[in-house]
Amino acid sequence: MLNKKLENYNIILASGSPRRQQFLKDLGLNFTVRSIGVEEVYPKYLHGNEITSFLAQLKADAYEKTLNENDILITADTVVRFNGRIFGKPKDADNAKKMLTELSNNEHEVITSICIKTNESTKIINDTTVVHLEKLSEEEIEFYINKYAPYDKAGSYGIQEWLGYIAVKKIEGSFFNVMGFPVHKFYKEMMKF
Repeated sequence: MLNKKLENYNIILASGSPRRQQFLKDLGLNFTVRSIGVEEVYPKYLHGNEITSFLAQLKADAYEKTLNENDILITADTVVRFNGRIFGKPKDADNAKKMLTELSNNEHEVITSICIKTNESTKIINDTTVVHLEKLSEEEIEFYINKYAPYDKAGSYGIQEWLGYIAVKKIEGSFFNVMGFPVHKFYKEMMKF
């Protein structure tokens, strides 16, 4: 349905995330993947979805001079917010262990922004999901990091993986947002084309 509506557009996903690529495939979209490395740095005065909106826009701006008339560019960014601090992707195993230890037996927010950019317009979509985690043992955290290497995931975990199975006791909001892409909001926005 969505693919038929967008058949006159070239959809470009500017993300190396296999999860985001799968979401677009599952929506039936034909798209290409392009990746330009962008240093994900944001002003320290930003909070919550201001951070993810800024970073999604920053990623989109890197493609500005390369967009053709019928291109639709999609970028996204996800962070975890816990106790007023932002957790992005872990730098290494120690950093991942520190994040997961702090998130254990607590609730946190997963915030995602999607930027949809054409030559004529830019639209930012935001979503926030609250995730409640069970207490994790040190052995469980180490097993997860060693087996699943969560270095491409904000907050050091994927809800769709083993840690999500054993530790997520409740979520408030979109499950798919926790995976880095609020598909329901994206779909509604794309149906406007």
